[in-house]
Amino acid sequence: MIADDVQLGEGVVIYHKDLVNLYGCSVGAGTRIGTFVEIQKGVEIGEHCKISSHTFICEGVCIESGVFVGHSVVFINDVYPGAVNASGELQTELDWSVVPTRVKTQASIGSNATVLCGLTIGKGALVGAGAVVTKDVPDYAIVAGVPARVIGDVRTKKGS
Repeated sequence: MIADDVQLGEGVVIYHKDLVNLYGCSVGAGTRIGTFVEIQKGVEIGEHCKISSHTFICEGVCIESGVFVGHSVVFINDVYPGAVNASGELQTELDWSVVPTRVKTQASIGSNATVLCGLTIGKGALVGAGAVVTKDVPDYAIVAGVPARVIGDVRTKKGS
């Protein structure tokens, strides 16, 4: 389902529109979105990104232009998630607050990575497949592992 309040730039490609869930978000020109993707309200996705299938991008995430997001990547937007509030009643939007996350231009996030909230993935950075990103990733860093840690620099790895 693509809700009426979704803003799509020119040339956005959404594969199998009946198998995605987009609402209240904006997607920049030339971006491609795979099947079984959910993008929630308030999310901003830049131009010429690739969002691979089975990915979940929650409220509070900003993805700049030229970013690659692999298959089954999950973003989190709450530090202390819960089903009920302190009174034992179902939580509402008043019981929690969104913690923003930013993915800077030309970063790449490998398949099955989990990105916790309140952090920035730097320009041109590379997050390894299956990584759990728990803190900021510097520009051009290569991070991998659980928790993710810096293991290299993309500028020294390209062409080697």
